[in-house]
Parts: sequence; structure tokens; C-alpha cells
Amino acid sequence: MAKVKTSYFCQSCGYESAKWLGKCPSCQQWNTFVEEIIEKPNASIPDWKNTGSTTQQRANKAIAVHDITVHEEQRYVTPDAEFNRVLGGGIVAGSLILIGGEPGIGKSTLMLQLALNMPKLKVLYVSGEESEKQIKMRAERLSPLPPKGGVNLQNETSTPPLGGGGASGCFILTETSTQNIFKQIEQLEPELVVIDSIQTLYSSHIESTPGSVSQVRECTAELLRFAKESGTPVILIGHITKDGMIAGPKILEHMVDTVLQFEGDRHHVYRILRAVKNRFGSASELGIYEMLGVGLREVSNPSEILLSQRDEPLSGITISATLEGMRPMLIETQALVSTSPYGTPQRSATGFDTRRMNMLLAVLEKRCGFRLGAKDVFLNITGGIRVEDPAIDLGLAAAIISSHEDMPIPFKTCFAGELGLSGEIRAVNRVEQRIAEAQKLGFEKIFISKYNLPNAKQDKHQRIDLSRYTIEIIPVASIEEVFSLLFG
Repeated sequence: MAKVKTSYFCQSCGYESAKWLGKCPSCQQWNTFVEEIIEKPNASIPDWKNTGSTTQQRANKAIAVHDITVHEEQRYVTPDAEFNRVLGGGIVAGSLILIGGEPGIGKSTLMLQLALNMPKLKVLYVSGEESEKQIKMRAERLSPLPPKGGVNLQNETSTPPLGGGGASGCFILTETSTQNIFKQIEQLEPELVVIDSIQTLYSSHIESTPGSVSQVRECTAELLRFAKESGTPVILIGHITKDGMIAGPKILEHMVDTVLQFEGDRHHVYRILRAVKNRFGSASELGIYEMLGVGLREVSNPSEILLSQRDEPLSGITISATLEGMRPMLIETQALVSTSPYGTPQRSATGFDTRRMNMLLAVLEKRCGFRLGAKDVFLNITGGIRVEDPAIDLGLAAAIISSHEDMPIPFKTCFAGELGLSGEIRAVNRVEQRIAEAQKLGFEKIFISKYNLPNAKQDKHQRIDLSRYTIEIIPVASIEEVFSLLFG
């Protein structure tokens, strides 16, 4: 009789070891190794088309690059414009999408709302966490999305309006066995499958508990084979760890085509859908939703919600022009500088990298002469979002100076520039989109780097046409120049 093969896996990162280890050499976590059965006697590759049998691997032939025919991906355009933007234009047929987020952030609500409002597609929503009655109660609470056109294949001309009949194409299945799920898929033949969640599924080909590294990897592999062979897109909902990473082995993110992160603060009504990995589009796109009692509502103009309505000018508040993917946004950056009551000053940043904040403070102290070494400095990006765009450096530096001098900056002024270590204002990419967004929202002045302006050495097709903007564009070269223009 053949021996059953076992191995030890790290439950944090999926590292495999032949023996038990106290500390994982990959993620440096302690006591995370568990023993799992990795192979049964006489095991072979499971076939999703016939769950009672197995199949052997096919041998593919090599083909020359110029003989490969390339076709445009077939996409299913959903009624949710934010979801389409993050995916790069819609759901690609045969793709495997993984969406992760904290418990209670709204992952299941977003996917169920999407499944209920796709009237031209037959959608199978598989839940291993909730009963049919619970899903029915949530479905009755969710209202249809605003009419923005129904589901259609990309490049189709007709787009029927979205109505209440969208839920007629949504089927609910409460099951955790992949073999039973594939049997229902063969009978129903859905055009989109949603799995909630991948950590609850288990395959009979692996003798591990649901949620273990082996089970998550095997179930994802079976769903991947099904998606690629049948051309049916599959959306997986995944849990995350306390560190914010998607639970399970790291190979899970390598197997799927797209990884989406659904994030936000429980104390804010806004949620952010961010693309971490996307094989069919940009990996830097971002979608914003508003959490209401009747479901998630897409936010088409995020600049309006990220800018607070102030009645009087306040010091330490500036407006910065940033980019998330292809979308320009104006965000409010806040700074508070106060005398430290203790010996060690505090440095805190919400929505911004603390190390970069320390760099900005060092530049202001070295180049502008501000004594910030004994000051408490707090930075905040409003709206609960996190920004990594270096173009907000200039706005944050202006906010710190404004709070330190207790002098407010005019309402209709915004900033777009990167601050260098020598105090120079460096050029940022796609400055024209930032200027156009500021002009659209009624701003009167925008500070940019003078190196973004056209010069004689540039090709005429690369020069910025400043004549088509009504907003006043103020080019600056250094942080000292910005300080003199703002505060004299």
C-alpha cells in the first residue's frame, strides 16, 4: 500500500517545509506551521467536467510567435462604471478575479449587488458562509443601481436600460464542496460565477480542512481550469489577515488574473476598490463607492466628496491634485504643527507615508529655515483614502508652512508638484489632466513646477498648450519661491 505524503505549510505565507519549524524562514512568523496531506495514494488530476473521474495532463505543442493569432478580449460590461474602470473596461471572459477586504467592509454586498443587476447574464452566486434566507434578506434590502445601461458584450450597439428584472438571472447556491458546485454548474451553465468565499471551499481530492493552504490552492486550481477551459469568468471573494494581506498562500495571488482590494474605514461611508494586479488592464486604477443602507453607490466625481465645504479660511489646509490610475482627483491635505509638550515630538500621518513626511520636514527645516525639530506634526488625507502620488508633496509642504505660520491659504488655490531634497519643485506626469480637473471644479490658481512648462527643446507634439486654460498657472522652481508667493 502506497504511503500518504504529508508536508508542513506556513498558514501565513504558504511556505512549505519537509519538517515542522518554529519560525517561518519566509515571513518570519512563529508557530504557523501545520501538517497537511498533500497527496493521496494513486492520486491524479481532477477533472471539473466529470467530478467522479480524473484526467491526464495534455501536452501542448510549441508555436512560433508570429503564428499566434491575437484577438481582442471579450468583456462583459457591467452596470457599475466604477467596477468596469478598475477592471480596465469590464469582466474578461475566462478570467479569474480575486477580491479581498476586511470583514464587514462590503465585499459580499458588492458582489451580490453586481449579480442582481446583470439582466442579460445568467449568474451563479455560490455562498459557503451564509444561508439562502440570509442572502434573500440582503437581496431585498439592496436597491437597483441607477439606470446606466444594462449588461452587454463590449462593442455591442444596443444597451437596454437596467430594470428590476435583473435578479431573474441570478441563482443562489449554498455549497462548499467543489465537486457539488461543478455538478450544479454543468446543469445550470452560468455565464458568471461568484464564489463567497474561497476559504470556505474544500475538495475531496485533498484531505485537509477548509481554509488550509492545500485546500485553498487546490480549489483555486480547479476553478482556474474551469474558467480557462469553459471561458466563464469566476470572481473569488477572499479573507485577509491582520496585516491586511489576502489569507492563504501567496501563490493564490499569482494564480489569478486580477487581484482587487476593497478597503475603507468603518467610520467613513466611502469604500475604495483598488486594483493590485491586473493582467488585462492597469494595476493602478481606483473606484470609490458610498455605503448606504440600500447598498453601495458608485461615486462618479470623487473630488467633490474629498473636498470639505468650509465657510471661513483655516490655516494648515491645502488642496492637492493627484492621479489614481487614469483618474485625476483633487484631495484636501491637512497639517497641524504645534509645540511639543514633551521632550520627544510626535510625528503622525494618516493616509500618507510617515517616512516621506519626515523627509518633507527635513527639507523645510534645511532649505526654508523653519525650526520644526521641537514641534508636533500631524498630517491627514481627508476622505479615508491613502495616497502615494509624489505630486502632493508641494501641497503638504504648503499646509505645514501654513499651520506653522498660522496663515491660511486662499480657497481657490491648489498644488501639484514633487519636492526634492534640495528644495526644488520637480515636474510631475500628466500635469494637463491635473490642471483640467482643477479648472473644472472652479479653482483660480494652481502651483506647478516650472519644468512642466513647454520649452524650445521639446517636440511640438509634447508641449502643453497653456492658452486653452482659464485657470492661472503659477510655475515655481523651489520651495522658497512658493513660500514668498504665498506669504510674502
